[in-house]
Amino acid sequence: MSKRTFPGTPGFRNCRTKRDVALASDSDLWSARLDHVATAELTGPLLGALRAVQRTMLDAMFPDWGRRFRTIRELSESDPVLQAYSLGYRQDAARALAGAVHTRAGGQADEVRLRLTVKIFVAASRTPFLSWTTRGGEGGRVGPGERVDAAFAGLPAVLTEPA
Repeated sequence: MSKRTFPGTPGFRNCRTKRDVALASDSDLWSARLDHVATAELTGPLLGALRAVQRTMLDAMFPDWGRRFRTIRELSESDPVLQAYSLGYRQDAARALAGAVHTRAGGQADEVRLRLTVKIFVAASRTPFLSWTTRGGEGGRVGPGERVDAAFAGLPAVLTEPA
């Protein structure tokens, strides 16, 4: 297979396993996040800075990414092995994101607060993507960004949600 098989991705030959191939759109998303965090100016509260990076990154994703992401999410939701692999990959990527932010802060960030912030960021990003997928990509290419914006806007209410 060639790069034409996976537009915008490194191609089949650079994937270690079949699961890596199946989850290439997830990998593309995380790679873009990490690349943007490494180069973006991070100012203000970290959660807001990560949200801004997410929005910039989504706007820069290649046109076919959304279709591939929806297809793989639908497949993954029906395959326990892919679900487990995706969860492990997401945990590794979240650790890498926390590490990148910690490095950018000169190693001075409070580790517990940093990890909690990254976990909140991942949840506030992932949940809208799953919703977008289950609704058949509603809103087209701008749908994920709009859903992520709404999720972040709702975080203060989430933190005070009554039991």
